Parts: sequence; structure tokens; C-alpha cells
Amino acid sequence: MTTPLKILLITLCLIIGLYLLACALLAYNARGMLYHPVPRDPAVPYWTLHRADADILISSKKQPRPQRVLYFGGNAEDVSQALPMLEQAFPGATIHAMHYRGYGGSSGSPTEARLIADALALYDASGSAATDTTVIGRSLGSGVAVQLAAARAVQRLVLITPYDSIGDLAAGMFPLFPVRLLLRDHYDSRRYVAGIKAPTTLIIAGRDEVIPNASSLRLLQRFPSGVAQAVTIADADHNDVSAYPQFAQALRGR
Repeated sequence: MTTPLKILLITLCLIIGLYLLACALLAYNARGMLYHPVPRDPAVPYWTLHRADADILISSKKQPRPQRVLYFGGNAEDVSQALPMLEQAFPGATIHAMHYRGYGGSSGSPTEARLIADALALYDASGSAATDTTVIGRSLGSGVAVQLAAARAVQRLVLITPYDSIGDLAAGMFPLFPVRLLLRDHYDSRRYVAGIKAPTTLIIAGRDEVIPNASSLRLLQRFPSGVAQAVTIADADHNDVSAYPQFAQALRGR
């Protein structure tokens, strides 16, 4: 005869088994939830950054002047579409927008380590004549931009709808699971900003439901004193922030 204790033990084993299965599924699908590759506009000029294990496509507008802009987009963004906005904000500058691995025709698959390495390679490959570098990161790309600015000399950094840590954001979404242990890509921007000396602007969407304002403000507080400022566009949400006039002004630094 089945005793109550035996039933309890079987039930506990089933619950634990289901919980561990859920953890395994979350860990397996973590990158699939973070990265959403999109195609590239074929009409926009590009060049190829050849890496040892992948070819990275760079949508680009090249100019003879020594100013350059390096742009890193969101997790589901065709960065070639950002070129008109960037050209308007930075007339005369050379602009390079990186298509992450798996995005826009770039080969390979995205991971944090690979994207950061590709960003550093783009900086090094495109900078022989550049003396004035602005690095811009949007949403997911803010984490790429932060690590690049911490590792290389830049004159200005712009972070659009940034976060302090993807790991913390994910932990808030899945509070019942040890998400920080399950994730392989953390984009822990708060660890890197203390070493950034370039003037930095954080552009925050007041109605952002993807990245909470609190996360952006926590990142702001981690910068050295006097380095960073925040511009909050009160009526904007995560996806339409660039449509507001205040956005262009903040992007230009005015």
C-alpha cells in the first residue's frame, strides 16, 4: 500500500525533476531569446570585416574626414536602417554599423565574447586615419559599446536605452530560476563603466517597457563623477525613442 510519505516523496521528486528540466530548457534557449537575427537592406553599401572564424558585414558611409562613428544596434535591428539617422546627426563623419554574427549576412553565431571581439576588430581595422571616434550602442548594443569604450580610446560614447546588466534583467523576468548561473552572455555593463573617461550620454525612453528606467539609472550611477549624463525622453518607448526631436539633439550632444 502506498503510504502518504511515499506519495510525498514521489511528488517532491516530480517537482524537482520538472524544475531542473525547466532550468535546462531556459539555459538551452537563453541565446535564442536574446538574439533575433534580421536581414540587411541590400541597397545600403557595406564592406566585410574578415575574422578568423567569420565574415562580419559592416554597413558603411565613408568620408575623407578623420571623424568616425561606430554603431552597434539592438537585438532585432537591421543596423543599415540607422545610417540616415547617423548621417544627419554626424554630417561628414565616416559611419560603420556592424551586423552581428548571424545578422544581415554576417556569418557565424552571436555570443557576447564574439561580438565584443568583433567590435574591437572593427575599431582597429577602421581607425588608421580616425582621430575623433564616437561609439553608439542601442539596447543590446549598449553593452557592446560600453566594453569597446572601456578597452579603446574614444572621444564620445552614446548609449540608447541602455541597461546595467542583462543578467539582472533576466533574473527579474524569471525570479524563480537561478538565471545568472544559467546564462552564458551577461553583458554586465556596470563592471566596465568605471574605467570610461569619454563624455557619455545615456538616452532613456521614459515609457520603456523592455529595459526599465531603473536599470539605465543604475548604470548612470556607476560612471565616474562628471563623465556621464542622462537625457530622458518622457513620452518615448523602447522602440520609438529615435522618432523624437530630443533624440537627435541628445545624439549630437547638444
